[in-house]
Amino acid sequence: MASEVSYPLQLSSVSESHASLYEESLKHPEQFWGDLASRRLRWTKKFDQVMDCDMRTGQFKWFLGGVINVSVNCLDRHVEENADKPAFIWEKDEPGTHEVISYGQLLESTCRIANVLKREGVKKGDRVAIYMPASPLLAATMLACARIGAIHSVVFAGFSAESLMNRINDASASVVVTADEAVRGGKTIPLKSIVDEAVGGCQCVQRVLVSRRTGAHVPMTPRDLQLEQAMSEVSDSCAPEPLDSEDPLFMLYTSGSTGKPKGILHTQAGYLLYASITQQYVFDYRPGDVYACVADIGWITGHSYVVYGPLCNGATTVLFETHPTYPDPGRYWEMVQRLKVTHFYTAPTAIRMLIRKGDEWVKKYDRSSLRILGCVGEPLNKEAWKWYNTVVGEERCTIVDTYWQTGQVIHDAHILFEG
Repeated sequence: MASEVSYPLQLSSVSESHASLYEESLKHPEQFWGDLASRRLRWTKKFDQVMDCDMRTGQFKWFLGGVINVSVNCLDRHVEENADKPAFIWEKDEPGTHEVISYGQLLESTCRIANVLKREGVKKGDRVAIYMPASPLLAATMLACARIGAIHSVVFAGFSAESLMNRINDASASVVVTADEAVRGGKTIPLKSIVDEAVGGCQCVQRVLVSRRTGAHVPMTPRDLQLEQAMSEVSDSCAPEPLDSEDPLFMLYTSGSTGKPKGILHTQAGYLLYASITQQYVFDYRPGDVYACVADIGWITGHSYVVYGPLCNGATTVLFETHPTYPDPGRYWEMVQRLKVTHFYTAPTAIRMLIRKGDEWVKKYDRSSLRILGCVGEPLNKEAWKWYNTVVGEERCTIVDTYWQTGQVIHDAHILFEG
């Protein structure tokens, strides 16, 4: 293994100040990214070449020759230092209810799910479709796939059976992982029934793993397997698969609003490093912070800033299962007060919706723990920015607008450091 990551990164190794990070990445990209990759990631085998990129041909390869495992970077190395450190705070749909999951607990769940998948014949390169509520088991299933080299495809647990079927077939997924039901805003969503309808048109699916969320009775066929029961039958230890830096990590489909959904493939090391560095630097994450990105994991923001980026950094990250107005429009801010959230990351549509509900739902709760307010999606309009700054942030919080998660995120990092 390569040397351990150092937190916080010693910036003098790549630049003399925060303000010069962006310029350094443009002037000396190989040195910049190579140094970050060496320091921030744990390698089974160090890479031979930092990058092979050509904008004209669309070729982008990172850390060639390197061997790595994403789940080790997100779990094992943090467990070695402090297995009891909170990894997730699961903000459940039920008002005022949360559950803390440590890095040690998350690693155990990840290994057990990985062993269940292996027992069912899943191997490196196979695809696994995930259609689950926002829960620790969803994140553990993603990380379990990463641990054994399977490619996960998370489908937002609000899509129809037809949308799910199309994504399963396109990926040729052999296994689907789901739950009995999802709960959101006090309402239940019959996930297992939706999956049953979807896989009826999927000849590629050999096994459906069903977890418990509500405990509702759902019909089980010979193809189905109760996930928690299967987890209890396997070891809590699973050796990580050595994976090439450019091996696939996950597929994520577009919404399909502009035509047939397109599966976007993300690979191992380059993606993980970028999610890690932006989560720390764009949001000024510091040890001990409570980081809350309230995006759904079915979208790239959720993958990057609920799961992979924060966990790679050893952060405590909030899993938000519910709706911002359930049971009332103060849900976000009650959560901030109760969990002492330091970073809050949402979308302009949610902000505009909450503006219409009135300032009193914000002001009734203590938000003094907040230091950074983030926004992602379309650009934050002037009126929404002003409300976010004055009402929510009390004109003392930094606001970071990372719209559409393009190169703008690096530009915003530069602005943040300058500011």
